[in-house]
Amino acid sequence: MNPAGDVAVQQSSLIVWSVVLMLLIIVPVMALIVLFAWRYRATNTEASYEPDWDHSTGLELVIWSAPLLIIIALGALTWVATHTLDPYRPLARTAPGKPVAATARPLEVQVVSLDWKWLFIYPEQGIATVNELVVPVDRPVKFTMTSSSVMNALWIPAMAGMVYTMPGMETVLHGVLNRPGVFAGRSANYSGAGFSHMTFWTHSVSPARFDQWAAGVKRQRARLDAATYLRLEQPSEKVRPIGFGSVDPMLFHRVVGICVKPGTSCMQGMSHGGTAVNDRAPREGEAEGALTRDPSDKGESPHLSAPHGAAPGQNDPGAGSNRNMTRLDLPAPLRANASEEA
Repeated sequence: MNPAGDVAVQQSSLIVWSVVLMLLIIVPVMALIVLFAWRYRATNTEASYEPDWDHSTGLELVIWSAPLLIIIALGALTWVATHTLDPYRPLARTAPGKPVAATARPLEVQVVSLDWKWLFIYPEQGIATVNELVVPVDRPVKFTMTSSSVMNALWIPAMAGMVYTMPGMETVLHGVLNRPGVFAGRSANYSGAGFSHMTFWTHSVSPARFDQWAAGVKRQRARLDAATYLRLEQPSEKVRPIGFGSVDPMLFHRVVGICVKPGTSCMQGMSHGGTAVNDRAPREGEAEGALTRDPSDKGESPHLSAPHGAAPGQNDPGAGSNRNMTRLDLPAPLRANASEEA
């Protein structure tokens, strides 16, 4: 509840207002419990005693209308906030009264959750870091995220909400930091033995300082390519920040496709939008598959339990044979089993 960015501020406000609205019911109910227990105690002979009382229109209106109005208010508040703070939705402003220009581009950061560390790739700058995130103040940031192994969750409480990372999938989070500082980031989803140490620091700096930092990382000789990534993704704990001066531009896409290892087919080619699995021609001597067979050649399988011929009582709708399910003309084995079970 110490937000440093506009998204986090709005989320904090949503939580506060939701709690206040719910307390409008909880506090009076708790107070009334104490009041009733004291007023109608056994030793209070002055309290009215009405054992046959069972209804009050005014009381019913209060009991039902107050919660209903609060639910409506909560629903409206949540509906608006859910669409406004959709993590996939680009930011419309960086702060109250500061709209994002139509030509402004967010800082793109590709995030990979590893065991047990975080990899941040800056495609625009051509650099990458491990367990260190640096962003400029008041510039929208677009996180495109995935995971190398198990499901995880990126969480920078002072910046924005929590969004999961999953292997073979991309998730998106938009956020911004409005003041300089160092803010904690961590994994918010248990992922194994090293989960407790899967933390990093987020540095919010001026645009000029960010450019200096990026230039400094760019001078690093280390290159993040497929071979380096395969070594990096091996489980490790308490990893100190690492910088890579250059990055394979297709690395993140191969991580999403789970095909970083040479010779591995990418999952993107296995999607519904790609080549169909069963569209090849049948090999010689191989039975033709149903997907490639002409509809007129498919035919129908015999229905063993379906009636054969005209249904009994067809010409006499009121006959009892229409309701007699023992009259089905079943094959001999099924008829025998049915009689034995009966």
